[in-house]
Amino acid sequence: MSPPTADGNRPVPLRRLWRNACDTGDVDFRPNDDHAAIIEGVDRVCSDFDDEYWTRCDTEHTFPWEFYEEMAAGGWVGICIPEEFGGGSCGITEGSLVLNRVAASGAGMNGSTALHLTMFGLNPVVKFGNDELKSTYLPRAATGDLHVAFGVTEPDAGTDTSRISTRAVDDGMGGFVVSGRKIWTSKALESEVVLLLARTDDVPEGATGSARFGGLSLFLAELDPKYVDIRPIPKLGRNAVASCEVAYDELPVEGWRLVGERGRGFQHILHGLNPERILLAAMSCGIGEVALQRAVNYAGERVVFDRPIGANQAISHPLADAHIYLRSAYLTMMEAAWRYDNGLECGEHANSAKYLAADAAFTAADRAVQTHGGLGYATEYQVERFWREARLQRLAPVSQEMSLNFIAQTVLGLPRSY
Repeated sequence: MSPPTADGNRPVPLRRLWRNACDTGDVDFRPNDDHAAIIEGVDRVCSDFDDEYWTRCDTEHTFPWEFYEEMAAGGWVGICIPEEFGGGSCGITEGSLVLNRVAASGAGMNGSTALHLTMFGLNPVVKFGNDELKSTYLPRAATGDLHVAFGVTEPDAGTDTSRISTRAVDDGMGGFVVSGRKIWTSKALESEVVLLLARTDDVPEGATGSARFGGLSLFLAELDPKYVDIRPIPKLGRNAVASCEVAYDELPVEGWRLVGERGRGFQHILHGLNPERILLAAMSCGIGEVALQRAVNYAGERVVFDRPIGANQAISHPLADAHIYLRSAYLTMMEAAWRYDNGLECGEHANSAKYLAADAAFTAADRAVQTHGGLGYATEYQVERFWREARLQRLAPVSQEMSLNFIAQTVLGLPRSY
């Protein structure tokens, strides 16, 4: 697969570009030419998809197929897939740059979440999957041909993953039969397969701590419509990418679709949680950036009482504050990505990045709406769309309160409250 050039066209020896970008070694704040090329290439693709396109996708609840296909054709969807399977073998740092620029282009969450589950959702398969799983699915993910959903959350379990009740029962022939319900399964309508967490074994009564998460296994299962019912959940924003309730009614799952060890599915998923938080932080920063830029543009052009409203400190100071907050979140995100890519502990940094970026994005979007006054509430200026999407970041993939719980308990050593 040839990577895109800086103007978004192919080919350049992009594998070399990616390899150079990934092999950065020590933390270095000097400009990185290879990262700059990635940013320029993604910006070039995104420039072909304007506000009208994203408004239409959001309003009509239509998946952005044209955008997705352009990104896939340029090699960006496969940037994090190992090279042996046709991908770019890049890290979370480079993946974060891609998703940040997508969001910052005005695509927001509608653009970035159309990509990110294929870009990095298969990380548990890369790390723990058997050869058949890898050879069957990773090359297709690298080209963007494969769409993947993520099935973990359940209506009666929520954040407490140990209470998952979807069951995978042995079928007596080496495989399993899955029954249960999942909610907030993004991209289920478009996806061929789902990374599905289900209970294969019971845990002893009274189990505490990490033992509560035993007995859960991870599968890469087909979303076969004969056994699966998918229903979109009506929601506030990011409507181009549906989030769904999925009911599994005795879905057959072959044994080779088990990812890693039976009963250790939760532990396998943990390896993807920090990267997920980092990628979502990158998207949040992008949403905040585009919302802030729209506000700055408007404040510089809108004249009231014979001067631009941006000349008033009541307008300019909140925007300057939002910029500082976004910059802090971005740097925290990049540090977390660098630590992950270099094999260092990054739980504190990933959770901090997610927390900061979610708040910074919402602050920027809210101030963008306020700067526009009544027009900020109108769809014409787009900032209401960014506001709706930024609000989601404080809830998903983990709430702000759970991020604070992690820091309080794991970093500060305070007692657990739940």
